[in-house]
Formats: sequence, structure tokens, C-alpha cells
Amino acid sequence: MTAPSSLEDLRADIARAVDAVRASTPLVPSITNAITMDFVANAQLAAGGSAAMVYLAEEAAALAAAGGAFYVNLGALLPIHRDAIPAAARACRDLGRAWVLDPVGMGIGSLRAEVLAELRECQPTVVRGNASEIIALASAWGATSTPDGACGVRGVDSTDPVSAAEGAARALARQTGGAVAVSGAEDLITDGRRVVRVAGGSPLMSRVTGFGCSLGGVTAVYAAVAEPLVAAATAAAHYAAAGTVAAAQAAGPASFKVAFIDALFNLSAAEVAANPLTLEEVE
Repeated sequence: MTAPSSLEDLRADIARAVDAVRASTPLVPSITNAITMDFVANAQLAAGGSAAMVYLAEEAAALAAAGGAFYVNLGALLPIHRDAIPAAARACRDLGRAWVLDPVGMGIGSLRAEVLAELRECQPTVVRGNASEIIALASAWGATSTPDGACGVRGVDSTDPVSAAEGAARALARQTGGAVAVSGAEDLITDGRRVVRVAGGSPLMSRVTGFGCSLGGVTAVYAAVAEPLVAAATAAAHYAAAGTVAAAQAAGPASFKVAFIDALFNLSAAEVAANPLTLEEVE
């Protein structure tokens, strides 16, 4: 699988990724927080994947071997995750499986810092987070040198705009050899050499818990069938297109969430690929 060299190629690759997931239903195990587990699984299923939620280290390694990709989310960490998350990442590295890291709450607590330190050598296929998380992770892993106070996290929310994280995202992608996705009003995805920007979606996405976590889960679904930049761009485009459709039908956050899952399921590959996006060569 090679990265696209033109916007036309990217749109074609996105459509192929959507069709490939629906044809193959890849199993994507996830270690994610209990707050959003239901949403993550339902979004993966609606996109065409198969979901499995993991707690135990031995289960993580076994399911990494059985799955097409793996999703690791660091939100609401529990002591049991201390062994399970590194076990999953190491298994994916050793097996050559794609895996997606969502460094939720980067910078909060010593347990999260310990786990992230171990994950650095496992080279995630895609890192997905908000701007503040990406800036902080790039600094923590030595991809950039970020002065104290240059980024901020309010709980699990970003205090930095997506544009502020572009340099960190590109540096982090070059370090991992994969792709980095920065979520915001306009998502930014990069492999260090190319930058994709994905528009669309709805402000209601920020009024329902779990949209970022579930986007990470769907990114992992696409990582099972596509190269990293295309996988992350496909997930972002699918989410943006579904958000636009759902917003036109919803009366508020609750009905928006239901309409969004339906839209994920019903959108065609061509509709996902047609979502507004750009591709730029940066080096």
C-alpha cells in the first residue's frame, strides 16, 4: 500500500478503503475507556468493522494476533491497563499489525506517563488526538522540543488550535513512520510529507461524549485495510460526512448521536470520498 500523490488518488483510495472494510469486516479489538466503550464499538460496527473490547493483558496479545488492527485509548486509565496496553502494543509490533494510539489526557497522571513511555518503541501506525495532546506527545517522545506552557490540556479538551499542532504532528509522524491525525473544527492528517485537511461535520460533535474516542476506533478499522495516511483520512472524511448528514436531521445532541450512527452505516463509499478535503505536499 502506497500513499496517494494527488487529491484524485486520495479520493479513490478513500472510496476503496470504505468498500474494503464493508467487504472484509475486519476485527479490531480495542482497549478504551468505559465511558465511551459503547459508542466506540457501535461506530466500528456501523463503519463495517467488527469490535471486541479488551481488559486483560493475555487477551490483548491474543486478540492482536487475531485482529486486523488494534485500538488503544488512554482515557480513564485503570490499574489493569498498566500491563494490557503495553502487551497489546508489543504484540502488534511483533506481528506487524496496524495499531492506533489515542493519547487522551496526555500529561495527566503518572500512570499515563509510564504507559506512554513504553509505547514509544512500539511505533503506532496512527496517532490520533486533539492539538494539545499531539503537541504534548511529540515533546514527550522527543520528536519536538516544546517549551513549558507551549500547550495546554483542560481535562481531555484541547486549549490549542489544530494549526498550532501541525509542526508537532509532522515531526511525530516522521518519528513513528506512520500518520498523525489532529482533530478539531477542520481535521489535519499528516505522514510527515503530506498534509490532508478534512472539513465538514457539526458543532454538535463536541456536545456528545465519545466522538473523539470513537473516531480513533474507526481509524483503526480503516488501518486494517489501508496505509496510515489513507486510513486516518478515510475515518475523518467518514465522520465529517456523517456529522453533516446527522446535523440536518437532529433536534439536539441525543438525536444527533443516533442519526450519526445511522449515517456512518448508510453513507456510500462515493459520498465519503466526496467530503470536502485537501492534500498538500509539504516536503
